[in-house]
Amino acid sequence: MSHLFWYPGYELPLKHITRAENCYLYAADGQRYVDLESGVWCTAIGHSHPAVLEALARQAAQISHTGYAYSNSILEEVARAVLELHGFAEGKCNFLCSGSEAVEFSVRVAQTVKPRPLLLTLSDSYFGAYGAARQQAADEWYAFDWQACAACETEGNCNAECSRWAAIPFEYLGGFLFEPGSSSGLVRFPPQKLIRSIAAAVKANDGLVLINEVTTGMGRTGKWFGYQHYELAPDSVVMGKGIGNGYPVSVAAFSPGLVKRLGDRPVLYAQSHQNDPLGAAVARAVIDTITAEGLIERGRQMGALLKSGLKGVQARTGKIGAIRARGLMVAVELADASPLDFTTRVQAQLLRAGFIVAQRPDLNVLRIDPPLTIGERDITEFLETFEAVLSEKTDGGKDGNG
Repeated sequence: MSHLFWYPGYELPLKHITRAENCYLYAADGQRYVDLESGVWCTAIGHSHPAVLEALARQAAQISHTGYAYSNSILEEVARAVLELHGFAEGKCNFLCSGSEAVEFSVRVAQTVKPRPLLLTLSDSYFGAYGAARQQAADEWYAFDWQACAACETEGNCNAECSRWAAIPFEYLGGFLFEPGSSSGLVRFPPQKLIRSIAAAVKANDGLVLINEVTTGMGRTGKWFGYQHYELAPDSVVMGKGIGNGYPVSVAAFSPGLVKRLGDRPVLYAQSHQNDPLGAAVARAVIDTITAEGLIERGRQMGALLKSGLKGVQARTGKIGAIRARGLMVAVELADASPLDFTTRVQAQLLRAGFIVAQRPDLNVLRIDPPLTIGERDITEFLETFEAVLSEKTDGGKDGNG
């Protein structure tokens, strides 16, 4: 891979993967790996799902790309299906290629209509690789550090009696952009009371509630979308990763109220693959498959099994400091005394044993985000292997250089 730029901070131990199916990757040497990362959280319904492959072939044979002057009926059909997931029946969508793009488009819509200069976000959120949401300039954003709020025991909603709450400049806020759980890959879930209080205060000032569901959507957290754990009524929802199941498509969806506020004002964003029929066809296949196969409930059940098993490993080994989980979005933080090279070694030994997990760069945190289609046997075998590796009872088997 010497002729490619690769993502900084991550090694590339598997250079010769030849095919993928459901939760499994197969290397040139015949080694099979259980992909507990879902290809960076993308393959929500498993690699090479037949419904996605069929949708790709069928739509590509008709028309895959349209320009600014023509379109295809599938876009309207899929837009309606996406909007229905959020109760946005009379809203609008924009299909793009990446979560970063969709977040940026959503922010530009908000900046077009918002009555005040600032957008509020949580300090540990990640919104994309570029644009205003990535830069978070001080004259456009207010970042709130919510960590001290996690242990708050005060009854009732947040109010000005709390110094942290009183410091939030609501009078200058035009909106709140919320990522419900990933926390830049660390998997932290802000208290429901805090998020609901912020959303209510922003709405009371005629502001907008925007949701980034790129990592938390499409069943990842045990519900269709992470914001549903907070019982929010958003104005905009961004979807990516899982909605394409490995194909590069994202969607920014907007409520009827926000569309009305926007009116005829143009959103200055142009991209060659905006609203392509092929991406829309894939998104429809993913939505239909999740619904038909009952994968939201399945993911919730498999997530409960995984979390319960990890707690058992934690109790027996003493090597796990914290388990943060919601559905099949899981972070395992190794005990404080664990040196970083131990965590790196654990990840490498799991890989040699045939299990792919992600290590957060320079942190003692492992991410586990398997497809919603993962089976009980794969989870059980992973838990057994993980416990053996943490207990240093095995070298993990093969060398994993497939």
